[in-house]
Amino acid sequence: MTHEIHEEDAQLLDAYSRVVTRVAEKIGPATAKVELKKAQGGRRGRGSGDGAGSGFVFTPDGFIVTNSHVVHGAEKILVTLPGGEPRVARLVGEDPHTDLAVLSIYGSDLPVADFGESKKLKPGTLAIAIGNPFGFSWTVTAGVVSALGRSLRTPSGRVVDDVIQTDAALNPGNSGGPLVGSDGRVIGVNTAMFLPAQGICFAIAVDTAKWIATKLLSEGSIKRGYLGIGAQTAPVHARYQRHFQLENGTAIFVTAVEPAGPASRAGLRDGDMIVRFGGKAVAAVDDLHRILTDDAVGKSIEIEVLRGNEKKTLSVKPEPDSRRSAA
Repeated sequence: MTHEIHEEDAQLLDAYSRVVTRVAEKIGPATAKVELKKAQGGRRGRGSGDGAGSGFVFTPDGFIVTNSHVVHGAEKILVTLPGGEPRVARLVGEDPHTDLAVLSIYGSDLPVADFGESKKLKPGTLAIAIGNPFGFSWTVTAGVVSALGRSLRTPSGRVVDDVIQTDAALNPGNSGGPLVGSDGRVIGVNTAMFLPAQGICFAIAVDTAKWIATKLLSEGSIKRGYLGIGAQTAPVHARYQRHFQLENGTAIFVTAVEPAGPASRAGLRDGDMIVRFGGKAVAAVDDLHRILTDDAVGKSIEIEVLRGNEKKTLSVKPEPDSRRSAA
């Protein structure tokens, strides 16, 4: 009996190992080492070793996702793919508010890391990180999705919601690299670790990254309207979903309202659940970010919220996003 248990355990470990190996073989060739030279007079004026991180190719013609904090302020960016020579990269655009950036290198038929979906993730899902920690190129670590819907303050001071927490080990140099699911598709962009603790690391959800990358490719920057709230995605009780005939089982839970901000003037409160915004059903914080473009600034927009046992309709007028925090 004991022999059978050990054999079963060995088979499970072998299966786990095969998944990690398969994912690493698939995504590794598309994972980039990003090195940069800071402008002279910057905080670290030491030539090409001024900074380093990771990224991943998401189009065959050489567009790369990485972190904004990896490349911000760079005078020169070099990108190296496995087995290749360093190539000069162009910064297409960056969004410090979500700590994401897009680079471009010259190439064709490059290996690509395919985007997956983060909205379908569950805690316990296998998570595999690939990157270049401390300059050790193309290192693979594995763990699980520890939690979803976390909030993370980016270097710009803005709070990003719907962040993935993982225990896949990250270290300096992993930033910007892919967090990958067992199907070999990217589920997040590794961005930070919780320094006082071990095994607590964070990645920007790939659904956010896809939208940001698309906007940076088309416009070069992200323009937003500002409400003045902190929020996270949360489930709606099935009873309320049926009673109010809501399209989605999740909504945007308001965790904080900035005094004197647009949301506060509209009457929004902590604990409200935003279910519709501008006539559109919203199920996640990402939905709100997509709607709050520069087109929304200065316009009166109707929002529907659940407050206790009631559904209320409010009107909010987003402002230009000149602030550094909230949404």
